[in-house]
Amino acid sequence: MLVTSKELLLDAQKNGYAVGAFNTNNLEITHAIIRAAEAKKAPVLVQISAGALKYGGPDFLPMIVGKAAEKAKVPVAIHLDHGPDFATVMVALRTGFTSIMRDASKLPYEANVAEVRKVVEACHAVGVPVEAEIGKIGGAEEHVVVSEREALMSDPQECARFTEDGGFDFLAVAIGNAHGFYKGEPKLDFDRLVAIRNLVSVPLVLHGASGIPDFQITMAVERGIAKINIDTEVRHAMVTTMKAYMDAHPEEIDPRKIFKPAIEAMQAVVEHKIEIFKSAGRG
Repeated sequence: MLVTSKELLLDAQKNGYAVGAFNTNNLEITHAIIRAAEAKKAPVLVQISAGALKYGGPDFLPMIVGKAAEKAKVPVAIHLDHGPDFATVMVALRTGFTSIMRDASKLPYEANVAEVRKVVEACHAVGVPVEAEIGKIGGAEEHVVVSEREALMSDPQECARFTEDGGFDFLAVAIGNAHGFYKGEPKLDFDRLVAIRNLVSVPLVLHGASGIPDFQITMAVERGIAKINIDTEVRHAMVTTMKAYMDAHPEEIDPRKIFKPAIEAMQAVVEHKIEIFKSAGRG
């Protein structure tokens, strides 16, 4: 069933689990996410980035995800991931998204607040919740020394101020997480997370969770993370499985046969994440 993310994340925050937010670019990834959610009886967010919206087409990809969400046996929200500007947000609202992120975290504080508040006003008018971000989540290719690593992280007091000033519904925080696969083992700052959780009332979001060890994910959930984004691991499962199948079947030209094991591999990744997020059986 198609729902907004607000009801999902508030329940997750209240009951000590996290909702998985998985990015899609096409029909096959969408199938894998929905099938995993139904198999685990878990709520999910299916995320579409601005790049995926351009690739899949604003008239097509949201329609595919929307129909899948409507027919799903579990609650599903359609989320705009890292919305880069107001125009993209408007496209998402017009095409049926039920959750929006406006990422203005690279801007100075006051500009970030202004951008977020503009989006909040538009989205709340039609009952759609908004996610915002404070702090800068690095890329996996970055070599970050301690002082630079600290500079990228969200400040607890600033998080509290930003939540009050921005009026949004969820907050993405930077606590040592990074987008893409990590070089070396990631080290999340759990003391910082607890400090933020104690000062901020809205549900907290962890981006860049692909590659974070399971035990750290569990610790993050136990300390207040209510939404966790996964993209890279799902795409990696898809591509490596397709390559392996085509290497083993070089004469195969039926895309359905090539995609079938890839969908199964992606579904397995999503199911595993749902388990460690503690959201199985919550749908």
